[in-house]
Amino acid sequence: MKTLEIRTSSKVQEVFDNYPDFIRKQMLNLRQMVLETAKEMDEVEWIEETLKWGEPSYLTKHGSTLRMDWKAKKPDQYAMYFKCTSRLVETFKTVFDPSRFEYEGHRAIIFKPKQRIPKRDLKKCIMATLNYHKVKNLETLGI
Repeated sequence: MKTLEIRTSSKVQEVFDNYPDFIRKQMLNLRQMVLETAKEMDEVEWIEETLKWGEPSYLTKHGSTLRMDWKAKKPDQYAMYFKCTSRLVETFKTVFDPSRFEYEGHRAIIFKPKQRIPKRDLKKCIMATLNYHKVKNLETLGI
């Protein structure tokens, strides 16, 4: 497996550390999936882990910004956010069975704290996001 350069802001760890105990593991699991997926992609040489709007965010050279967060005002869910003006969520809704993911408009995939995440399919979503500007003209974004 190739070496992936991970450029991490020290403030990101603070956000993960400050999540409530009951959700921290799930948030770290999403983070691990993003980094694991990036490492599996030949097109991705580096990934930047930073904060955007106070949320852990992931950027690559050819990708669209991928964010994730849990919010106290909606404690029964956490989410992975995508640029709402992209075709990402619209394409996910087309490619995957409607019961596969719960969506919030054109901007997020929503998860419940005790939900089993369909890892293989979520990694396809992550892959399309991290490589978005190379696949945005493909009908199903390479999924």
